[in-house]
Amino acid sequence: MAEQNSTSNDSGGCGVTDLHRVRRFLCLGTEFGTYTLDEKIKLGRENAESLVRLIHDGRGEEVVEEISKFSREGKAVKQQPVIFALALCARESDVKTKQAAYKALSKVCQTPTQLFAFVNYAETLSGQSTGWGRAQRRAVQAWYNEQEPRQLAYLVTKYRHREGWTHKDLLRLCHLKPTNQGVAVVIRYIVKGFESAEKEFDKEDASDDVKNVLTFLRAVEDVKNMRDEGSVAGLVEQHKLAKEHIPTQLLKSKEVWRALLQDMPMTSLLRCLGKLSAIGLLAPLNDQSQAVCERLTDEEQLKKALVHPLTLLTALKQYERGRGDKMKQKWVPDPQIMEALNTAFYNSFKNIEPTNKRILLAVDCGRSMAFSGVNGSSGLTAAMAAGTMAMCVARTEPNSHVFGFTDQLVQMNITTDMRLDQILQIVGATPKGRTDCVLPILYAKDNNIPVDMFLYLTDNKTGTGDIRPSEALKQYRAAMKTDAKLCVCAMSSNSFTLADPEDAGMLDIIGLDSLALQVIRNFALGDI
Repeated sequence: MAEQNSTSNDSGGCGVTDLHRVRRFLCLGTEFGTYTLDEKIKLGRENAESLVRLIHDGRGEEVVEEISKFSREGKAVKQQPVIFALALCARESDVKTKQAAYKALSKVCQTPTQLFAFVNYAETLSGQSTGWGRAQRRAVQAWYNEQEPRQLAYLVTKYRHREGWTHKDLLRLCHLKPTNQGVAVVIRYIVKGFESAEKEFDKEDASDDVKNVLTFLRAVEDVKNMRDEGSVAGLVEQHKLAKEHIPTQLLKSKEVWRALLQDMPMTSLLRCLGKLSAIGLLAPLNDQSQAVCERLTDEEQLKKALVHPLTLLTALKQYERGRGDKMKQKWVPDPQIMEALNTAFYNSFKNIEPTNKRILLAVDCGRSMAFSGVNGSSGLTAAMAAGTMAMCVARTEPNSHVFGFTDQLVQMNITTDMRLDQILQIVGATPKGRTDCVLPILYAKDNNIPVDMFLYLTDNKTGTGDIRPSEALKQYRAAMKTDAKLCVCAMSSNSFTLADPEDAGMLDIIGLDSLALQVIRNFALGDI
């Protein structure tokens, strides 16, 4: 879209346009300037009024392109708002908007979970109508027919139902006619079961697609009734079955998890380290532990998986604790795995792409930071998370300053080769006192320091002196003649408000995890 995110307003802030509100909605799930990690998103027309206004102004096709862009470029930290926005466009009366939305369906909704969510939103938005007009039927038909047959078989058996919908429901409503024999096998399997699909399509002259699909579906069905762990593990390895294909009673088996481990994505591996140790699959010096350590320390795999240092530090602290959050699982941590996680943590800083913005990072150095937890990053203290962010900024952003603040401001001389424990010592040595959030902004103004974004990291102490941070930011903008931004991240808070919702250059974040970090990046780059 050609329209800018914001315009200057009379009060010295950056005015919020409808386009900016739409981008906020796609990224945050709200049109306002607050992102809350743990909040369950409740979506309705009333949450996306700006999107509706743009459609009614004749800009519906542009809105759909924006939705597709956010999905395609990974700017949406949660998929629900993007899928809801697409469903809203699809249910609007404007024909061109509707056509553009349904054309984008397969690209935006790439998994059955996302497809089910779209259908559910479309049904809800349709009110008394079913929502299954010709356009929706064709779009859902295309979703199935455009899939590679073997991949479709994998998807429909891994994600069998979501949001109260099943694949059989969708096929019944869209009146699907398969466009090739491979897809036809999968459709027959969904509607009438494996025996019917096998009877119909298992012929000597069957195509390779048909044979591959039948072989995979046969393995999925065999696993359902197997009790022998070794046989199940063999099928997992041979056909690359997922955890969702395995009966619940076999998910305590070391043999089965050994097979699942071979092709497990990096992020899943990090989540499962405790489980794998609890069942005894990972133990000091055994083959599986060695293989996991090799993966964790493989810089190419880390780069491909785009794992952020904060995610790795959270995984390390969680594993180090030897128990799950709900105390249901306990394990003895393997020292080699802890060392591999620590190595991965430091290696992963190389994979962060700089924003190349002028950033002033302000770290709350109050006493409570050392023991306050972090919403969204279990096992971390606010000081650990802030120290990690300071390392990110120091190592990746060429035009940055890092300050610590309480009731006074201290420049933190953090170098690119410092380790986390060294940074925590610097934070701990900073003079303690009452927290005054405006000090960094006033210092930058008084010393003519050019800043594109002020990034505050605190636990939940957002107290200020005589003026609010929003007012200090306006003073800075006026003095420096620039549209500087302010992002305040209260890592331990459940609720707070500092940002002016009518100022596009202010953002509040409640909690901190890898998704919140993407929000911060989007904000710095002007994408929201």
